[in-house]
Amino acid sequence: MTALATSTSHRLSFDLPPDLEASEPPEARGLTRDAVRMLVAHRGDGRLVHSTFALLPVFLEPGDLVVINTSGTIPAAIDAVTPTGEALVVHLSTQLAGNRWVLEPRRRAGHSTERLADAPPNHLSLAGGAALTLCGPYRDSDRLFVGQLDLPQPVFTWLAVHGRPIRYRYVEKPWPVSAYQNVYVTEPGSAEMPSAGRPFTPDVITRLVAKGIAVSPIVLHTGVASLEADELPYPEHAMVPRFTAERVNATHGFGGRVIAVGTTVVRALESATGPDGVVRPYDDWTDVVITPERGVRAVDGLLTGWHEPEASHLLMLEAVAGRELLETSYEASLAAGYRWHEFGDVHLILP
Repeated sequence: MTALATSTSHRLSFDLPPDLEASEPPEARGLTRDAVRMLVAHRGDGRLVHSTFALLPVFLEPGDLVVINTSGTIPAAIDAVTPTGEALVVHLSTQLAGNRWVLEPRRRAGHSTERLADAPPNHLSLAGGAALTLCGPYRDSDRLFVGQLDLPQPVFTWLAVHGRPIRYRYVEKPWPVSAYQNVYVTEPGSAEMPSAGRPFTPDVITRLVAKGIAVSPIVLHTGVASLEADELPYPEHAMVPRFTAERVNATHGFGGRVIAVGTTVVRALESATGPDGVVRPYDDWTDVVITPERGVRAVDGLLTGWHEPEASHLLMLEAVAGRELLETSYEASLAAGYRWHEFGDVHLILP
């Protein structure tokens, strides 16, 4: 069993062996999306069950509500050139207004990228006659900037030609944006895939509905993560439609459970929940950070991926699962060789 530790920030700390980092989609290993492994953790009695995602409907009950994030992944990595000719890669993160974005300039490093040691120049040239002007740091970040894109076409049209999915060091070769797309997306906007939903297939959704388990959407366009920096999530725009808010309230009213698919869904629903525990329609920016001290009010369970050591998302997981169950789940997943990251396995936390 791999030992876990408590970091100075009280987040779960552990060693992640490189061979547990999923470097390619499961389809490249001959598996269907829903054939990835799933560790089911029960908070009530601490029970752990090793299963596969295709059996998700078995672990849920009629009357439960599954809430998904229907934001689609965009090809958010673009090549840029400085006035001195240095090649950079820019990761678009969060669209602010029009072509004004929060973004991260990075330096090429082999098949991946790395953080810049120094601030980039203010003006960068992009493909197809486009340009980028950096307006200054985003908030107090030393890696994120606000930039204005000058494009000859609408942004998503231009990105479809000149962009590619963001790829980190553990993914050894490029994959098309379709590999980073959930089957139920309705609109583009996420810089990185809301990857907890990747294992869903039309068959799994059909079997959920046939069992009397409802599925309802929110939209939260995810920004870029940071594998190098210990940062809390920054503001993102969330939209919880009225019918989803009403379904969450009704589900709790008759004793059902609300299961969030991904940390983005937790953040959106908790942002829409008042002190009285009632979820209301929401369409605004949120800076909510879910911690064990804050707790959760709208969500009873969570389907999520396996997160980096000391990642801020682990605080949210602890708020849902409790510290003891989170520790035993991660010990079990490491010992059993579960795979990490967007192409990896999943973790279902139930009450």
